[in-house]
Amino acid sequence: VTKWERGFPRVVNVQGSDHHSTVTRVRAGLQALDAGIPAGYPDYVLHKMVTVMRGGEEVKISKRAGSYVTLRDLIDEAGRDAVRFFLASRKADSEFVFDIDLARSQSEENPVYYVQYAHARVESVLRQAGISRDDAVATLRDADLSPLASDYERALLRRLADFPDEIALAARELAPHQITFYLKDLAQEFHSYYNAERFLVDDARVRQARLALIVATGQVLRNGLGILGIVAPNEM
Repeated sequence: VTKWERGFPRVVNVQGSDHHSTVTRVRAGLQALDAGIPAGYPDYVLHKMVTVMRGGEEVKISKRAGSYVTLRDLIDEAGRDAVRFFLASRKADSEFVFDIDLARSQSEENPVYYVQYAHARVESVLRQAGISRDDAVATLRDADLSPLASDYERALLRRLADFPDEIALAARELAPHQITFYLKDLAQEFHSYYNAERFLVDDARVRQARLALIVATGQVLRNGLGILGIVAPNEM
């Protein structure tokens, strides 16, 4: 009630799926107050339980015995970025396994490392080119993009163009996993491009176009990671 009175037209309660029966009761109680609160207020996202794995074995928990894994435990073991990305990367109504060993690994199998590494590679190319990010944005804003004709470049351009729609969909559906899925796909497109092409070529038009493309990629990676509260590292 106080949130409605404080001017929040939309409120989202996040609870475990074992509390699904509270949805109807809370909404009915708010309607009974006759406080002008619209029907269906608040929204709910119900999450299934998380299974924690360590060393290939499930970490046993017991509410009755007071044995459980806290969010702080996961952060201490795997790091804040990995925990944020892993927990945001699943649909609320799906079973989820949090593999601590995977979250700590520095490999392509670790999705948050894979995405962050893509951003670090962008920054590495800019350092090799001898330009700062701010200078690159200013000097490449009006670059001729017509040389971007390879399959890798077209795929990356299409993926970048999808970003606003992906953000809108995630907000509309209360589905942050859409952003993590998008970032993994974008990182995959960029890594493929990075491994297939040279950016700092002698042809000035091609060089400028390719630099403009990777600067845009770095910006979208930062934006997406920023929404999730995850660091976009300059080097790894």
